[in-house]
Amino acid sequence: MGTTPFQFPTKIETRGLKASFRDKVVLNGIDLSIPQDRITAVMGPSGCGKTTFIRCLNRLHELTPGATVEGEALLDGENIYGKNVDPVAVRRRIGMVFQKPNPFPTMSIFSNVVAGLTLNGVRDKKTLQRVAEQSLRGAYLWEEVRDKLSDSGASLSGGQQQRLCIARALAVEPEVLLMDEPCSALDPTATAKIEELITNLKRDYTIILVTHNMQQASRVADYTAFFYLGKLIEFDETARLFERPKEELTERYITGKFG
Repeated sequence: MGTTPFQFPTKIETRGLKASFRDKVVLNGIDLSIPQDRITAVMGPSGCGKTTFIRCLNRLHELTPGATVEGEALLDGENIYGKNVDPVAVRRRIGMVFQKPNPFPTMSIFSNVVAGLTLNGVRDKKTLQRVAEQSLRGAYLWEEVRDKLSDSGASLSGGQQQRLCIARALAVEPEVLLMDEPCSALDPTATAKIEELITNLKRDYTIILVTHNMQQASRVADYTAFFYLGKLIEFDETARLFERPKEELTERYITGKFG
């Protein structure tokens, strides 16, 4: 693994990453090193390419008809777009939590958590029970649901559903967690719980957090990347980027002059 500009080991690195939808370029040559076991926020105005960027990191972007990707995205130094790389294997290593909680409504809480394992052929009940409890504990949800694991995942509150989705992502033991505005549909109380959870998860995972909320980025992220019109404008330690941005465009955005 290489290093970021701040001498932390690099977990993910993009080189000249370009993404398009048919004739529309959404990302235009992104060079970025994501540090291991840290939280990196990706922020910028709507339409700047934030979500497309993280969808490229676990090869979801290419599933959209007309979508193309150029350049490289390296995970531990290996290009995930290499000819012999299995995209399903990439998605096991790089999990995703979406903007809107999306538990499987016809499944129980327990079945939601272990869905990734059962889809991959795991049937041993003791293994599934162990992983379910471990993942729910990791998502700060075990104590709230331990006595109702057979209830529908859709019966939970919005904040609980999002933590259930995080538990589902943790169950397959990824190395990286991508989070696409995971608090945007939640109230302040639920948001605070998710932010606390994210902060604690960085002990074991590299986290990339897309957020439109600059206050959230300043609260939880170790590093922040600012995107604008498909380009990376600035990347720095979060405190330094907010207090002493190097680029005028960054300064204008964080002071509310546009966005």
